[in-house]
Amino acid sequence: MTRKSARAVARCTLVGAVLLAGALTASPVGALEEQKGEQQAIDACDARLCRMLQQKTATGEDLKCKLTKTWARSTIKEADRTELTWGFGDARCSVELVISRATIVAAVTNGKFKLWVPPHTANCVIEQDGQLKSITATVEPKIVFKNGKAEKIWINLKHIDGPGGVTGWLSAAAQLTDSVGIFHRPMVKSVNRYIYKHCPKYYPLAQAATTDPANPQPKAK
Repeated sequence: MTRKSARAVARCTLVGAVLLAGALTASPVGALEEQKGEQQAIDACDARLCRMLQQKTATGEDLKCKLTKTWARSTIKEADRTELTWGFGDARCSVELVISRATIVAAVTNGKFKLWVPPHTANCVIEQDGQLKSITATVEPKIVFKNGKAEKIWINLKHIDGPGGVTGWLSAAAQLTDSVGIFHRPMVKSVNRYIYKHCPKYYPLAQAATTDPANPQPKAK
């Protein structure tokens, strides 16, 4: 898993979206292209979340983000494991994230804290055999923090609907993560790296206190 991919996993895990969404009917397709404004929305959400984590102020607006993310097949396959390999094409997901600021701040300020993310429903399209297949999934992630650092993570897939081949793979990935821990260590490391390296680097406290959340400064790529 690349560092860029790890940051994406950390962000999605922390705010409660291991799966994302965007429902389209099955139709012939080549490669899925990144949609206009996709990265800008992700960067804006990234800025808001980092400021909450940096400022550690429990009062204020909650984290609310409408996100869409498109992944090339080659990017997804960077996370392949011997036990589980991605056998499909590109994917695009969208989700509306809503999580309270007080909960986020408590996770990094309390001695021990169990962050139960409320259910989030993700609607995805995944390329399979030249067609786009619609997938809907609901996850309710759980993260245990100790002294401000993530120690344990559960994806906690509650419901998934769509073609059997794709849903079977996603269900297996979630089950292997939660029961066997196939992706557990990388996810924990990524969440902690996001909180204590990524956020301080791109949104140091002085900037976090003064920058307009609606116009975040672009990050170096």
